Amino acid sequence: MNCFRRLACICAEIQKNLSGIAMIEFALIVPFFLAIGLWGIELANYQLKIMKIEQIAANLADNGSRIGDYSTLQNRRIFESDIDDLFVGASLAAGAQMDLFGKGRVILSSVEMNTAGKQYIHWQRCTGAKTVLSSYGKEGDILPDAGIGPVGSRVPALPNDALMFVELQYDYQPLISNSFIGSPTIKSIASYIVRSSRDLSQIYQTTPASPTMTCGKYSNTVA
Repeated sequence: MNCFRRLACICAEIQKNLSGIAMIEFALIVPFFLAIGLWGIELANYQLKIMKIEQIAANLADNGSRIGDYSTLQNRRIFESDIDDLFVGASLAAGAQMDLFGKGRVILSSVEMNTAGKQYIHWQRCTGAKTVLSSYGKEGDILPDAGIGPVGSRVPALPNDALMFVELQYDYQPLISNSFIGSPTIKSIASYIVRSSRDLSQIYQTTPASPTMTCGKYSNTVA
């Protein structure tokens, strides 16, 4: 009987002892708040990557509208090496850790108006290992009269001028875990009208010849 009384006394003392309640509550809620915190960090990183992809696409289109040699005697000519430099610059801006062209793809299109007054893609250059096609057409395709881009937001090239149109897609790599937001593909487009008179007849080559970044190649090599 003494043993039972002693056990009952011990149980009564345990019931009265509240010193461990805070620790138990803390242990129960920590996993929840930890998960919320990690999800927030992942979401913030994802938004930063979206912003960076949008900036790179805009810079590519802007720089693409400026490339070419300078001459007071003829329209500015562009070279395959100029386009290669554009892609190298984008890769450097993204940084090695992001691996822009290892996990993504950029498509640069020159949208112009042909002799029949139709919008079309005169030439197209690509780089990146991601296997994806342009959402708006390939080299030589005739476009809607409103130009290139999403329905309702299409932009046209002007007569005797060109429009640089960039499509950039990148597979997001989770910072912590793909359990939070997965591994979505980030997409961005941008366009700029060529800033000066450009020779629209062709893309010229240097000597020795620079690599031609045709859209049938899927590689992260940018130089």
